[in-house]
Amino acid sequence: MKTDSQLQKDVMAELRWEPAVHSEQIGVEVKDGVVTLAGHVSSYSEKWNAERAAQRVTGVKALAVEMDVKLSGMGVRTDADIARAVQNVLEWNSTLPADSVKCMVENGWVSLSGTVHWQFQRNSAEKAVCHLLGVKGVSNQITVKPVVLLNTVKTDIETALKRRATSDAEQVHVAVNDAEVTLSGTVHSWFERDLAQDAAWGAAGVRKVVNNISISY
Repeated sequence: MKTDSQLQKDVMAELRWEPAVHSEQIGVEVKDGVVTLAGHVSSYSEKWNAERAAQRVTGVKALAVEMDVKLSGMGVRTDADIARAVQNVLEWNSTLPADSVKCMVENGWVSLSGTVHWQFQRNSAEKAVCHLLGVKGVSNQITVKPVVLLNTVKTDIETALKRRATSDAEQVHVAVNDAEVTLSGTVHSWFERDLAQDAAWGAAGVRKVVNNISISY
């Protein structure tokens, strides 16, 4: 098990390794395995990449984000400009059904709404928007509407976990209630926890995933 000091060094190293992040602008604090990222970044995309870089590090139990997005003069856009850019990028996204996602922009913050059939479509819309110039943050309020019966979801998820050769697959428990999936159990890394969650979202018709899986190092 890593000490807080070692975990801090590893997170800082991972931030330096990530080319989309200016690591010198980000401070890292660690207490009891909980990592806090603080500082100022020049775009929401950089903030997004910094969060994921920290999550990749083994030993991170939780992540607190206290970073602010401070746009440079060249990065500032009006809400109308951002809204048009969002509309264009969503229209050009081949994974999204036509007119399925709407947007609202206020002070650089983009709110996405609408209904899609799969979680990957919901994620795709957010990822497309978060890299646009002028965006300070994204609120993803898109809902996933079931398209099939869910009586086989539990089996599908458990089979997906085994198929991906997750070493802790047998320690992950899946409960399904209507369109909501609850995951519990214990795994040995953040990666395997995310893998189980991705497998749950990959099942057709799932609208909500509650990830109660704990990480044991």
